[in-house]
Amino acid sequence: MAVPKSERLLNLLIMLLVQRRYVAKDRIREILYPGATDEAFEKMFERDKEELRSLGVPIEVGSMDAYFDDEPGYRVRPDELALPEISLTADEASVLGLAAKVWEHARLAEATTEALRKLSAAGLPVDESALDVVQPRLAADEPAFDAFWEATLDRVPVAFEYRRTGQPATTRHLQPWGVVRYSGRWYAVGLDTDRGAERVFRLSRVQGQPRRDGAPGAFEVPAGTDVRGVARRLAPTPLSEPAVVLVRAGAGGGLRRKAELVEPGVTGPDGGTGWDRMHLRHGEVADEVLTYGPDAVVVSPSWLRDQVVSRLRVVVEGGAP
Repeated sequence: MAVPKSERLLNLLIMLLVQRRYVAKDRIREILYPGATDEAFEKMFERDKEELRSLGVPIEVGSMDAYFDDEPGYRVRPDELALPEISLTADEASVLGLAAKVWEHARLAEATTEALRKLSAAGLPVDESALDVVQPRLAADEPAFDAFWEATLDRVPVAFEYRRTGQPATTRHLQPWGVVRYSGRWYAVGLDTDRGAERVFRLSRVQGQPRRDGAPGAFEVPAGTDVRGVARRLAPTPLSEPAVVLVRAGAGGGLRRKAELVEPGVTGPDGGTGWDRMHLRHGEVADEVLTYGPDAVVVSPSWLRDQVVSRLRVVVEGGAP
């Protein structure tokens, strides 16, 4: 069974990152591209290297032996890949706090474990601490996420069943340009070939699994396309329904700044009175509520509470910290 491109790229990154020495090309082929012909391996390996480099991964090429001009080896130095020290405001830190708590995407976690298993089985020394700089940190609990993400990487059209609120599901066809998070939700952005126009589709409304509807490389993303800009322009306007959230005294600084009214000393979910009731004008605060963990509890509206509970359930069932 062929390894999905996204998993293959991650395996290659991990292999080059967790070893302190250069990795020989034949060793990379043996472990990550088993069964590939000489021509297929050369094409895939060159393409994968260039794709990682285009994502900002500094793949270093060097000699395996300082005294011999032999086959070059490859590696990624953790200190070159890691970000420099960054200073954040309190609000920016809250946003990154969400990223640190919410995403442990199951497919990427499995791929990481599998890559390390292959390296260990081959008797290669690994430095697992190097993985700290590539640990995945983004929530993607919609079942359709993987299919759209991989179709985007492979430039493969997809067909899928899509249902809008109060309407029956219909079959849609899309050339996916990208997958983007906007206003707390994931959207697939691309060319709707049935309508001949750019469209966005909310992944939570996709019924079942999308189906590949063409060959890899079947289309190109128009030059200069801003996927996030398309999502902002075409996605539905976020709900503006007000929300009520209970926050433990002394916590929830970001929510407090947004609150129109704060009622101190109310009874909380634990039966104690060390809580404040906050009234917020807009209910699109699920991401921020999650950053405060047990110190924030949604009272209303019900859709916001369900959204928070759903994301927490994904984290718990997935075994994420």
